Amino acid sequence: MAARRAARFAALRIREQTMTKAFLEITMKISPEKRPQAGGVYTKYRQPFLSSIPGAKSKDLLLRAEDVQVLHGFDSKANAESYLGSELFQKDVVTALKPCLLADPEIRIYECA
Repeated sequence: MAARRAARFAALRIREQTMTKAFLEITMKISPEKRPQAGGVYTKYRQPFLSSIPGAKSKDLLLRAEDVQVLHGFDSKANAESYLGSELFQKDVVTALKPCLLADPEIRIYECA
């Protein structure tokens, strides 16, 4: 009985350690003709984001008629905030997306309850 409880506790701890605890949402106004270019930026930098950014858990592209969103999952709010100052974001992603943007992007960070 004690071994079962210990195994269940260990499984819950592993699950908790891998859970997404914060989301960074970047909403961008991009004209329809520039969306393929923006999609290329997402594709190009998705794996480097997941493999090199501390606490990165996921990155998804959401398309709507009125805008494009990129939803980034992190293990903490602090890591989401840090990503915004990273070289990957500032020098690579922002520079590549700039010609596609019709307006400044909206950036929000959410913490999971």
